[in-house]
Amino acid sequence: MQQPNIVFIVADDLGYADLGCYGGRAPVSPVLDGLAARGMRFTQGYSNSPVCSPTRFALMTARYQYRLRGAAEEPINSKSRGSSTLGLPPSHPTLPSLLKDAGYRTALVGKWHLGYPPHFGPLRSGYEEFFGPMSGGVDYFSHCDSRGTHDLWLGEEECREPGYLTDLLSRRAADYVRRMAGGDAPFFLSLHYTAPHWPWETREDAGKAPLVKDNLFDLAGGSIHTYRRMIHHMDEGIGWVMQALEEAGIADNTLVVFTSDNGGERFSDNWPLVGGKMDLTEGGIRVPWIAHWPSVIGAGATSEQLCMTMDWSATMLDAAGVGADAAHPLDGVSLMPVLRDAGHRFERPLHWRMNHRGQRALREGPWKYLRVDGNDYLFNLPQDERERANLAKKEPQRLQAMREAWEAWNATMPAIPDDATVSLGYSYRDMPQR
Repeated sequence: MQQPNIVFIVADDLGYADLGCYGGRAPVSPVLDGLAARGMRFTQGYSNSPVCSPTRFALMTARYQYRLRGAAEEPINSKSRGSSTLGLPPSHPTLPSLLKDAGYRTALVGKWHLGYPPHFGPLRSGYEEFFGPMSGGVDYFSHCDSRGTHDLWLGEEECREPGYLTDLLSRRAADYVRRMAGGDAPFFLSLHYTAPHWPWETREDAGKAPLVKDNLFDLAGGSIHTYRRMIHHMDEGIGWVMQALEEAGIADNTLVVFTSDNGGERFSDNWPLVGGKMDLTEGGIRVPWIAHWPSVIGAGATSEQLCMTMDWSATMLDAAGVGADAAHPLDGVSLMPVLRDAGHRFERPLHWRMNHRGQRALREGPWKYLRVDGNDYLFNLPQDERERANLAKKEPQRLQAMREAWEAWNATMPAIPDDATVSLGYSYRDMPQR
């Protein structure tokens, strides 16, 4: 079969139930809902981490992020500018570099958050083109980061382009599709939005005074209404990209995958899940996964297959017929059999750990082992998705077996470095805990 084009769309801090097709309570996502209706929706899909940059290490490498020093930061923050260790090493094979070596054209439009030049950057890790911010979060209009530093780039040069960032990214992505459509090579486009990540700004806020330096968290601002509007702007932009694919006549053989880098933040809807960003409870790691590929995926399919971010990176390599680098075997497992047959299922244990609050988790079939603040929990998720009924005392043998399985896995990973940092933008002093 002809190699597919691939468009990998990643939202930022989107909640599990924010989209209509995942039970959302507001009509904010007609384009994504349509992609799910014409493709496949995963109900048991996860991110590799409940915080941004660690998930992106896994996305880029199709391996557990814990293997790389930079991913021990929760997350990489703007203070790491100039660091030669806190980033994705250019020597490490990546999803875009492996595809590029196989003849794909590659581009990242949107958020990078994997270290700063001169030591790190998208163009050093397999992307031929880059337009977007290097850091974790920027003002949607001034394009400045939390330190007040301008952070919008074209390649490795600063780019000052006025406009609402979500729209700038969407238009740039649609333009890339149009430019690549007439070429003789397939393309891989990463479209990594900053939406609906703070600061809480919609398209209609143009002309208002930008948020002051060091206050991008906008702790006194925002609302569910603003947040939903930000999702709708992103959804509209995805529609522009899909229109470009349709008009070019290449939508049928383009694999479009949509997800979020982690669970939702303060205004998101994670129902019925508990917790959010920075938590290994379900609300921090269970995320939407939508796949659209008309020539392969049947319309209206739903899958309960367990999967996480790095599995989708492995899937894209498999779809393109590209193998892993022998020196860097993948931890991700291809989901191609599931995309071809929604009823296909296979065992897929999933592991997590966090420096923050000493968290750890293992999902194995219907069961989940969780540790937070030194407390161990055991949940049967199909019966208790809200993780309220702790079965640890009722099933001590199962708890012990899963604890030992997690420990055995953890022994295969580098230890968390003593100098790894946890960066919390706010605490219970700013808003009540969940």
